[in-house]
Amino acid sequence: MKRFALIGSAGYIADRHMKAIKETGNVLICASDHFDVMGRIDSYFPDADFFLEIENLDKYMDDLRRDGNPIDYVSICTPNYMHPSHIRFALRNGANAICEKPLVIYPGDMRIIKDIEAETGRRVFTVLQLRYHPAILALKKEMEASGSKIHEIDLSYITTRGKWYSKSWKGDISKSGGIATNIGIHFFDMITWIFGGVKENIVHFYGPDKAAGFLQLENARVRWFLSLDYNDLPPQATTKGMRTYRSITVDGREIEFSGGFTDLHTVTYQNILDGNGFGIDDARESIELTDFVRNAKPVGLVGDVHPLLRQKEG
Repeated sequence: MKRFALIGSAGYIADRHMKAIKETGNVLICASDHFDVMGRIDSYFPDADFFLEIENLDKYMDDLRRDGNPIDYVSICTPNYMHPSHIRFALRNGANAICEKPLVIYPGDMRIIKDIEAETGRRVFTVLQLRYHPAILALKKEMEASGSKIHEIDLSYITTRGKWYSKSWKGDISKSGGIATNIGIHFFDMITWIFGGVKENIVHFYGPDKAAGFLQLENARVRWFLSLDYNDLPPQATTKGMRTYRSITVDGREIEFSGGFTDLHTVTYQNILDGNGFGIDDARESIELTDFVRNAKPVGLVGDVHPLLRQKEG
């Protein structure tokens, strides 16, 4: 049984981490968050110690280590911009880190964290749960069997958000990394994992609530579109009352992967505990990709433009 700490325990995604810790047969010893309404923890680990200040969590973990009962893993569910500091916190306290996406916003942080891994002998793992989705695994296997063929991909992800979004840390590009990082990084990781590294990266449009572009990968040409705007939802979503739409077509064929997400954090944790988790080098391609997108100058509606962008902006 491994001993866990969790930072950012009041956040939406933390529930999946607590569930994963419990379902893999481990125990949450302590947790921390500035938000003090933590009734959710009672469903999983009612005996876990809870701290409002990370400084007190630091002292508690140090005391445990000195008493010979160290924390093995620190799960990190905090806002994106805090990840590098909390990863360092975990490693410096003698624990491995399991960090939500994105591992970091800025590529330079990966080099520093790898240095600290080497100094401490501890590891950093990231949550790339789409790599465990049955439909995505089947697609990867199929694409590997297709050899060196260049595939035509359209990737669309629209997940609508209310007015609160722009006022939260998620609406601050310096804290979230912007739309491509905050909502797109899982999908960028997925397509580069399946179709290979980036050879060309063109941004057609980039704004606070939507972005679109084109990627030439080793084995695919990808038109992508991301949006938080309800008005971008296609009729097949709005007529069903849906506020989220995700689609990936490969050579004109729709790949269905809207379901099957529920238990992927548990699968992620089990693989990490078995020594097969994804680390810094696995996350590198998508972090560098989104960093480029965030800083690129959009070229407008020229070249291989995603149909949804052309429809809205054309």
